[in-house]
Amino acid sequence: MRSSEAFVLRRCQILLASARGERATAIARQLGCDDQTVREAIHAFNTTGLAALRPGSRRPHTIRVAFDADQAERLRALLHQSPRTFNQPTSLWTLAVAAKVSFEQGLTAEPVSGETIRATLKRLGVGWKRAKHWLTSPDPAYARKKGARDRLIHLATSHPTWALGFQDETWWSRLAQPALHAWAEPDQPLRLVEQTVAKTDPDPIALACYGLLVRWAAPAGGWHEEAWLRFVDGRPVSTLTTQYLAWCCTELQAAGKDALLLIWDNAPWHVSREVRTWIRRHNRKVKLAGSGVRIVACFLPIKSPWLNAIEPKWMHGKRRVVEPARLLPAAELIERVCAAFECPHHAHLALSEDAA
Repeated sequence: MRSSEAFVLRRCQILLASARGERATAIARQLGCDDQTVREAIHAFNTTGLAALRPGSRRPHTIRVAFDADQAERLRALLHQSPRTFNQPTSLWTLAVAAKVSFEQGLTAEPVSGETIRATLKRLGVGWKRAKHWLTSPDPAYARKKGARDRLIHLATSHPTWALGFQDETWWSRLAQPALHAWAEPDQPLRLVEQTVAKTDPDPIALACYGLLVRWAAPAGGWHEEAWLRFVDGRPVSTLTTQYLAWCCTELQAAGKDALLLIWDNAPWHVSREVRTWIRRHNRKVKLAGSGVRIVACFLPIKSPWLNAIEPKWMHGKRRVVEPARLLPAAELIERVCAAFECPHHAHLALSEDAA
C-alpha cells in the first residue's frame, strides 16, 4: 500500500477490499474504475499470486520480422530501381507494388502486406508518406447533388442490367510531369530535364481523352469494373461528347445492359444544350424502339472531383506512364495509357469536315 507505483497501489486496494468480502461493483464505485478492471485484478491474483502486483509490459515478448538485415538492404536497393524493371505497369513504387515484387524476387518466404514494407523501411530510417489535401465544394446544393449520386450508386447494386458510369476528360501531356516521389542516392539527386518539342515534331504537345469508368453488379457480389477510353483529335466539344456517349451505349448494349447511370461534372461540353437535347432524343428513341441503353445523367456539385471515381484513375495513370528521361512520341504515350488502363486503342474521335 506504500508503493509509489499507481498500478501496484490500485491492485492492492482491490485485493484488500475483495478480502473484506466486498463485491466487484462496490469496489469499482469506491475506487472510481470499471468493474471489469476489478475482476481482472482478482482473477490475476488467484492465478499468479503476488506476481499479479508487478506491472507487466504491453509489448509482445517476441517480434517476428519478415525482413532480416540483409533482406532489408536488398529491399532498399530494389526500391532504387524502376518498377518497370520487374514487369510492373507503373513507374511509381507503392507499398502494395513493393510487397508484391519483394515476394516475387525472393526477399520474403511468403506474401507480406504494405504495412510490413512500411515498418521495414522505418527500421532503415526511410519514411513513406502520402500527401493529403482536404477540399470543400462551394456549391450550396452540395448535399442534394451528392445524395443524388449516392442514390444512383445504390440503385446500380440492385439492378444487374444497369451500369454505373463515372465520366470525365483529361489531357495526356508529353511535357508536364505529374507530382510524385522518386528514389535516388543521397549524393546523386534525380534531376528532371525540361523537355521541349521541336518545330518539326508532327505530334501534338498533349492528347485529349474521354474516359468512362463503368461498373455493374457482379453475379458473385461486388462490382465488375472497366475503363473505356477514346482519344480525341483536337479538344473535347459537345459534338464529340455525343459521339462518345453513343459509342458507350453501343458497348453497353452488347454487354446486355439497358441503362447507363451517368455521373459527370459540369464541363461546358456536358451541360450544353446540344448534349442535353441529344440525351433526350436518344432516350426517346430507346423507349419507342423498346431496345437500347437509356441514359440517366447526374451532375456533380461544382469543384468536387473527389465524388468522381475516375479522377484518381487519371492521377495514378499519369504516374504510370511518366517518362522523366526522354520525350515520349504520341504513339508510345497512347500505348502506355491503354496498357495502364487495360483497354484497347480505339479510333480517335474527330469532327466531320462539315462540323469542323
